[in-house]
Amino acid sequence: MSATNPIDPQGGNPELPDAVPAPEQPRKRGTVTIHLRKIPLLSQLSDEEIVRVKADIRIRSHSKREVVLHKGGSGDGLLFLLSGQLQVVDITEDGRAIGLRMLAPGDFFGEIALINNSTRSASVVALTDVLVAFLPAPTAMHLFSHSPSVARQMLQHLAQKIQRDSEFRALLSINNSTKRIYNYLFLMRKKKPDGAEVVEDLPTHQDIANMINTSRETVTRALLTLVQQGIIKKDSHKLIILDREGLEKLMQGAA
Repeated sequence: MSATNPIDPQGGNPELPDAVPAPEQPRKRGTVTIHLRKIPLLSQLSDEEIVRVKADIRIRSHSKREVVLHKGGSGDGLLFLLSGQLQVVDITEDGRAIGLRMLAPGDFFGEIALINNSTRSASVVALTDVLVAFLPAPTAMHLFSHSPSVARQMLQHLAQKIQRDSEFRALLSINNSTKRIYNYLFLMRKKKPDGAEVVEDLPTHQDIANMINTSRETVTRALLTLVQQGIIKKDSHKLIILDREGLEKLMQGAA
């Protein structure tokens, strides 16, 4: 669930009903303001609801590789990613990190433990420096039960999550690791207004490897093959799919 950037790097107007100042970040100059209505889940709240959220929400900064949520922790609130990139991970008994999914600005997380009044089922790790907003459980639960727009978006989110998790389980069942990489890229692609298909905020090769249970070297070789065959183009932190049909053929026929 992503929308326009909720962060105003110029500081904005702190007197606006939906404006919340963010803490100063290391290595960054100036102040920023968070506009709550630019967060998708909160975009349609009434002025009264926005005032309540503004009073209770807390903005936190985390450094790259810092654990934002710990598996087993209490479901004490709902969190929103404001800037940067997060990865949801599960830690196996032997200490290996298994990536479950990526989070982009505008996404919220921690909702399952909150709704179930249970402990966190996975950890969340910062892949970059991030800003995160924390909304305490009582306020979040009030929105779930009293705001039709929040309830509707939450239902859509949970339905999409079930579908995405099902697709990802099917991906992990593929025996061939190269096929898993190709299927991962296909699953993560998004169609832009101009028709281009891209994988945005591309994780590192190691993070992709963790998510689909393979090695970093295998990911590197597979992406190089796609570039050499003209199927994808690497552009900064994203991949542009140039030949969707070619990618689909490799998904089916990679040896």
